[in-house]
Amino acid sequence: MRRKIAIIGATGGLGKEICFKLAKTEMDMIFLGRNKKKMQELAEEVKKEHPTCEIDFVEIDLTDMDSVKIACGKLLQMDFDTLVLNAGVYNVPRFITKTGYENVFQVNFVSQYYLARKTIEHFNKIEKAGKIVAVGSVAYNYSKLDENDVDFRTRKKASKVYGNSKRFLMFSLYELFKNEQNVKLSVVHPGVTLTQMTNHYPKWINWLVKIGIKIFFPSPKKASENIVRGVFDECSYFEWIGPKILNVWGGAKKSKLKACEKEAKHASMAANEIYKKI
Repeated sequence: MRRKIAIIGATGGLGKEICFKLAKTEMDMIFLGRNKKKMQELAEEVKKEHPTCEIDFVEIDLTDMDSVKIACGKLLQMDFDTLVLNAGVYNVPRFITKTGYENVFQVNFVSQYYLARKTIEHFNKIEKAGKIVAVGSVAYNYSKLDENDVDFRTRKKASKVYGNSKRFLMFSLYELFKNEQNVKLSVVHPGVTLTQMTNHYPKWINWLVKIGIKIFFPSPKKASENIVRGVFDECSYFEWIGPKILNVWGGAKKSKLKACEKEAKHASMAANEIYKKI
């Protein structure tokens, strides 16, 4: 029986590679994204190489909680077994969303955590085994959680704002899955690779940065192997899957994060309060 995977952020550079690799393993997919045209174009590309792959679409705007809830309702009516949380924004214009949180935090954490929670509740209700694959980042090292500034709205450095949102997603999910039996968790990360998120440097230096990343770091095609590995494997508490050499080079391998259980518990409590609020 073919598996069906729901993927958020499928149309990005890394997302596309994930989709082609999953299609190669004879999996069907559900794309969740804001741009339906891009999703349709990607589906056509995938089906050219893999004609038997069935692909559905769910439109979603992760900055808009109303859109997230509507999309979630549609998704949970579909037959799938794995949700890949691959969406991410980095250095974008910042604004406060309807939930009261900044958009980077909303997209990278709040909306995806909500989808994860609802998916777990749904799978447990229908007694179906499933999996959540959360795409983290080495940028989680750039910051520590701040209970007085949860979404880092007072911080100006994009790497810290992004790192905080990814840290929240990873740490809260580790705690959430601590006692979960039916639904499994994989936390994965691509290391460093060339994606749309690298387009945040000034134009005069951006081309140089791109060349450097292409030369010294794995391609999105190679980096995507870490995320795909998570679809087939699972992680224990504070374990993740990523490049085996310094979290940057080499094949996919499980390793332990620098665990901070106290911080994870704070992230979990904050996440639970946010979930109740929204």
